[in-house]
Amino acid sequence: MKLGVCLFLLLLVSGSADSRCFCQVTGDLDDCTCDVETIDSFNNELLFPKLQTLLESDYFRFYKVNLNKPCPFWTVSSHCGLKDCAVKPCKPNDVPEGIRSSSLHKYPAESNEQRGECEQAGRLGAVDVSLSEETREALLNWSKHDDEAERFCVLEDEGSPDSQYVDLLLNPERFTGYKGPEAWRIWNSIYEENCFKPFTIKRPLISNSFYSSPGSEAKTFHRWLEGQCVEKRAFYRLISGLHASINIHLSARYLLDDSWFQKTWGHNVSEFRGRFDSELTAGEGPKRLRNLYFLYLIELRALAKALPFFQQPSFQLYTGRAEEDQRHKELLLHILQLARSFPLHFDETSLFTGDEKEAAKLKEDIRLAFLNISRIMDCVGCFKCRLWGKLQTQGLGTSLKILFSERQIEALPSSSDQRPRFQLSRQEIVSLLNAFGRISTSIRELKTFRSLLAEDG
Repeated sequence: MKLGVCLFLLLLVSGSADSRCFCQVTGDLDDCTCDVETIDSFNNELLFPKLQTLLESDYFRFYKVNLNKPCPFWTVSSHCGLKDCAVKPCKPNDVPEGIRSSSLHKYPAESNEQRGECEQAGRLGAVDVSLSEETREALLNWSKHDDEAERFCVLEDEGSPDSQYVDLLLNPERFTGYKGPEAWRIWNSIYEENCFKPFTIKRPLISNSFYSSPGSEAKTFHRWLEGQCVEKRAFYRLISGLHASINIHLSARYLLDDSWFQKTWGHNVSEFRGRFDSELTAGEGPKRLRNLYFLYLIELRALAKALPFFQQPSFQLYTGRAEEDQRHKELLLHILQLARSFPLHFDETSLFTGDEKEAAKLKEDIRLAFLNISRIMDCVGCFKCRLWGKLQTQGLGTSLKILFSERQIEALPSSSDQRPRFQLSRQEIVSLLNAFGRISTSIRELKTFRSLLAEDG
């Protein structure tokens, strides 16, 4: 059984490594007809420019994160002594007051009044308002448990004194020099312990010198992967696609020159080849890029499914600047409607079908595995890598939460008097859009690398 997604991205081999370039071909997969050109054209020409404008707005550029959480799985000796690993947090006055203020002030005055009246009526109509402290605590714990039961990742504790706002535009994701055994340990833990893979099955070639499997082991791995249920294959491909996207970012914003008076960041074609060239990766590079496209379709589908939530009149991108907030909400809705218009969406209804109990257990196993991966991000030794790792795993986790909350989204109340069961916090919203922005950027960067590879040829 194969996923209903048609993705073909082949690496054309013509002579030496210097003359190889990427090419797109059209192909069919099962009952679906689609091609890479459609995805590239949709992303690069329609969606990418608008999304970048949105992500530069104040609501989406400030992300609150705790970069000082200890690694829960092993001792991290340092937080990367490289200067490019550092993250510069915001000063209080850098962040718009509307983002820093309490949620009570994020509604129009009439809405606050209506909400106060409703709360008062609820108290008057209640049978008993005198709850013991134990009962109150129990109710809070039940609510917290219900909320966390729907999450695929660990949410940042915004109230923690260690949490700080970070301006994502001033701390871009790029190559920091963080590599070697510590970086390898992160990905090894993710793949070996959280992708449902037995230790007897060896992974294909990894882009470093610590471990590489011969061709026979790579074939064994892919035979094993294709033998898994569609959900476990999808889970692995999401992680592989995320890994590929991060590697593209690092190759596209590589430190090319570090002189005493300036630094130059740009595209490193050799680094890109080392991670994705078919011959240099024993055929794994094109598979990684196909997984990137798969991840793109998953997150694009989540954005489309989330449209009703963002269309609610009560939802605001609140920074305290009313005109800007309204303009950016309109842009967000336009982007989500554009996402919904995409003709070749991933069909998530193919997941978790069959026996209801087995499907529920499988979904919970996958949720817990991804939750564990989000915890591994606290083991990343480089602060900047940790920042973007946490944001992107939270964004993907939020996408999964949306995809598997269809009924709750469909049941969103039409009246603002009712509290909807489906909720997204600001942290989830910011990570959702920025994570997709990273994937969208990766698709756009592939176009640049194809041009650079063609020039080298």
